[in-house]
Amino acid sequence: MTASKPGTIGVLIVDDDPLVRAGLRMMLSGASDLTVVADAGDGAQALALVDRHAPEVVLMDIRMPTMDGLTATEALRARPRAPEVIVLTTFDADEHVLRALRAGASGFLLKDTPPDEIVTAVRQVVQGHPVLSPGVTRRLIARVADSGHDRRRGRARERLALLNDREHEVAVAIGQGRSNAQIGAALHLSLPTVKTHVSGILAKLDFNNRVQIALLVHDAELLDPP
Repeated sequence: MTASKPGTIGVLIVDDDPLVRAGLRMMLSGASDLTVVADAGDGAQALALVDRHAPEVVLMDIRMPTMDGLTATEALRARPRAPEVIVLTTFDADEHVLRALRAGASGFLLKDTPPDEIVTAVRQVVQGHPVLSPGVTRRLIARVADSGHDRRRGRARERLALLNDREHEVAVAIGQGRSNAQIGAALHLSLPTVKTHVSGILAKLDFNNRVQIALLVHDAELLDPP
């Protein structure tokens, strides 16, 4: 266990493989602005360690004994002042990854991601930038079978109906992968106004981040085919 150094980003590593945990710890320790506060072998341990150390970011494996990473992610993201969660996975088209993103994970990384990209991803999510491109989102949704397709589309459109017209336009633009600056230019809005609309969308939909908005827009089939 390590206390987070002042001015650094506290990271909790969660994986049932001790070698993976050791490798990630070594990898992250090379960055002066990151501190690995602890590591856990399953989701239940992770919840307890988040309570103890309050890390800013959790690197979360999905398949683990006792409590899997998906259940742990859903529990963590439902909390007030929840840490950002980056899902670690072996496959980039996994229905569990998609469910974790719907629960509020800030993105996912393949376990063979280069070390510098993992460090960059941790920094990005702390700044509010999801680790997920629109192209990856579309491929993920397209490759994961969903037997409840029509039902999910209907539910997504019902939820989006909670938004006013301008918020709806902003939500669709987020689904298209546009930044706040790009949304402002396209809709002729100032950057502060766009940020206000994004905050309003998150509040109305009870979401944690932009990834969830993008997924909802995809589910509602409001985007052109990739």
